[in-house]
Amino acid sequence: MTDQRHHFRQPLQRSPFHPRIEAANVLNAWAPWAGYTTALNFGDVAMEHSAIRSTASVYDVSPMIKYAIEGPDAVAYLDRLTLRRVAGMPVGGVQYTAWCNDAGHVLDDGTLFRFDETRFRLCCQERHLPWLLDSAIGFDVTIRDVTEEVAGLSLQGPTSFAVLKAAGAAELADLKPFRMAEVRLGPVGPVTVSRTGFTADLGYELWVAPERALDLWDHLMISGRLHGIRPVGTEALNIARIEAGFITANADFVCAEHALRPDRARQPDEIGLDWMVDLDKGPFNGRAAIRAARRDRTLKWALVGLDIEGNISAEGSIVYLGGRKEVGQITAAVWSPTTKRNIALAQLLRPWHRDAGDKLRVEIYALRELQYHKLMLPARVVKRPFFNPPRRRATPPAMF
Repeated sequence: MTDQRHHFRQPLQRSPFHPRIEAANVLNAWAPWAGYTTALNFGDVAMEHSAIRSTASVYDVSPMIKYAIEGPDAVAYLDRLTLRRVAGMPVGGVQYTAWCNDAGHVLDDGTLFRFDETRFRLCCQERHLPWLLDSAIGFDVTIRDVTEEVAGLSLQGPTSFAVLKAAGAAELADLKPFRMAEVRLGPVGPVTVSRTGFTADLGYELWVAPERALDLWDHLMISGRLHGIRPVGTEALNIARIEAGFITANADFVCAEHALRPDRARQPDEIGLDWMVDLDKGPFNGRAAIRAARRDRTLKWALVGLDIEGNISAEGSIVYLGGRKEVGQITAAVWSPTTKRNIALAQLLRPWHRDAGDKLRVEIYALRELQYHKLMLPARVVKRPFFNPPRRRATPPAMF
């Protein structure tokens, strides 16, 4: 654990990969993430995004909050906590999930890893230890924050498997999406590899003891030098995740614990997570509220994908019906280099997520030669993801 006695001298912690990231961050572009220092970019966002989509990229996910959940009642506890069924989850499986408060409002989303019958790890964006501990009353489980005990590196892109094969993990050819395995990578030693990521592309996440983190970084860089590997920052990853249509806590929705106004919290159905709600598995936090909202048709919002005319990104814009009535707001937007489309995620008032037709307009203020020009650009609701290549799911992966 980090020595906290001199925390005032270094307010943000540094991940186990920081020495390599700092050396590569030529623009010294940093941002905070969950109490850690993280790289925004390494000098060229366009080239970093190109690595995600054309070759291979590495992104430090060590700041992600991680909780070890263990004990005889771990399955029962997680079934009571989360929206999806955990009882049928296989050992070695990974599940994208979310959890709510009693009002059915989403507290956070994340990934759940199952190591054996009674041992899990929950990874998420925000810190929830008090909530998790309170929810565990009556269950025979232990819950620990293990964020500092596990270093994580996301390896994403078409040549990511080629990098792993060159690194000595050819057996991962049979690893299917949302599954994990332990391999030995040359000088690194044991590494847990999951076929997961935040890019909607072929990709993996590698989990290792912090003291082996720099060995892992160096080994991947050497193994991937003929496969176009390069480190990427949050800005490039954000472009890729919007292309994937993935949501981010406190960007596309406000975690219920952080919502200062009651009307800012959202139910799963209002942020595109209705597909993961298993009302038949038994009681779980928020079940009655979610069922009542569906029955009484009181859901107010819907999260949708938008195609917007032109090539000016629409971050923070308001969505109108017919140019007059406000019906929503853009939560994330980008001109997509991959799809060559002006795309966005937006929260729209129901029923305009399905009944607006061609009447939606997005208000964009474009800065041109130090003056803002107001544009009302046509938009239409489209399916997510915006980018969903077959290589993402191919098993074994192709050798690009």
